[in-house]
Amino acid sequence: MKHDTVTPYNTGEEKKEQVAQMFDNIANRYDLLNSILSLGIHKGWRRKCVQLLRNKQPQNILDVATGTGDFAIECAKLNPKKITGVDISEGMMQFGREKLVKLNLDKLIILEYGNAETLSYADNTFDAIVVGFGVRNFQNLEKGLANLLRILKPGGQLVVLEFSYPRNPLVKGMYNFYFSYITPLVGRIFSKDTRAYTYLTESVKAFPNNENFTQIMKNLNYKNTNFKTLSLGIAAIYWGEK
Repeated sequence: MKHDTVTPYNTGEEKKEQVAQMFDNIANRYDLLNSILSLGIHKGWRRKCVQLLRNKQPQNILDVATGTGDFAIECAKLNPKKITGVDISEGMMQFGREKLVKLNLDKLIILEYGNAETLSYADNTFDAIVVGFGVRNFQNLEKGLANLLRILKPGGQLVVLEFSYPRNPLVKGMYNFYFSYITPLVGRIFSKDTRAYTYLTESVKAFPNNENFTQIMKNLNYKNTNFKTLSLGIAAIYWGEK
């Protein structure tokens, strides 16, 4: 897939290695930049995702591409017995673990190294899996999603939050300007890694969003797939069941 070939640095290393390096590089500024670039609305997006899971009452939740743990922390409001966050960036998880200690959630939420395509949890392990702004970074999108389906329990739900591409011409124009010029500029000002936020723009443009993504889920045998656009189409929630 075209999306799988978009990488942060074009160094010849595998995508997952480049992504891990990128997030290690920006880990100390990630939460700040996230809030600035999304104007804080990413928090509301995650709340909507968690609301989708409330009726399922999941007891064992996996947060893939957990980063500094924000999605896992939001999932704690579902009162599960256990939340596991996995990421390929140890730098991001280091900040996440510090956050969990401050929130007294370090017993409920465990962060550990993990890559979606190669997670070795047993079949039918998790009641719910969430991925926030992470599927774009999968080295192989279909392989990663297939492995997540494998470790979901029957009836379990996958919920994905990801940047999308607006369809309204006016919003699309503003979005393109913001992502092409403002995002990289803010990234350069606040981060030493000038490529990280250029890659963000490139990976969003290449990502198979909306119906294209739910079709991939259907092809992999996810059931009851659907999506909902957020904030005039600049992001979307996708979901499906096993």
